[in-house]
Amino acid sequence: MSDTSEAAAHVGTVRSRGGRARRAVFRLVMVVLILLLAGRTYEETAVALARSNGSLDTAAATVTEVTSRTVSGYSGGGQDGGNGTLLSHTEFTVRLALGAGNKTVDRVEERAARDLWEGRRVQVGLWHGRVVEIEGRNVWRGWHFGALDVTLTVLMPLITGYLVSLAVLAAASLAARAGRVRLGRDDRFGPCALGWAVGMFVLLALLMRTAFGDVPAYWPAFPVGAGATVALVLLGAVIRRHARTPTQDAPVGADDTLAQA
Repeated sequence: MSDTSEAAAHVGTVRSRGGRARRAVFRLVMVVLILLLAGRTYEETAVALARSNGSLDTAAATVTEVTSRTVSGYSGGGQDGGNGTLLSHTEFTVRLALGAGNKTVDRVEERAARDLWEGRRVQVGLWHGRVVEIEGRNVWRGWHFGALDVTLTVLMPLITGYLVSLAVLAAASLAARAGRVRLGRDDRFGPCALGWAVGMFVLLALLMRTAFGDVPAYWPAFPVGAGATVALVLLGAVIRRHARTPTQDAPVGADDTLAQA
């Protein structure tokens, strides 16, 4: 019997260590995703502000090469794609001699690349050394269908849920430290779930808006901000309700929220 008990205890210890390792990996991945999203949001917001208030760095450059390629595809249609409309547009790659170095700007739209030819002297607008404008025309790609931006957009529901849960957990911890009330997992679940749902509604609205025009450069702040705000308002109501009935307060659970997963 002792051998069986020791074996069971060993298995339990291994499983516990495995659970902690998985939670640590998940947290690390979420930190990386949040930092990447924050960095991209800051970058796009800063470029948009610099363009709007005219604070881009300016410099003279020489066009050394202009190349083009035609991008085509179908707009949709039947499952075989045969009923869609063929769409095509031309993209340009512009190479510039700038100071002691060279800059390459890819996927420039035709309207921004017109009147550019090899040897022409142009004025460029720079943000931290990256070309944003050529002759006052925008050549910054912004949010686009690149690997990083697509990954962040696809994982936005997970990121939003995690940040909402962190906000709720932090508020619940502050309430407990202040001696107001101690909330359990069930108390936090409702605010987290509703906050996430609101964030997803806002995210869906933003994605639908892309079909009619550009979305704000800082669009990730909308689902996270809306979701966290709703969750914290609901959590405040839960705290007030428990403060009126302190005998029904539940102890704070351990490692039972998305933020602690």
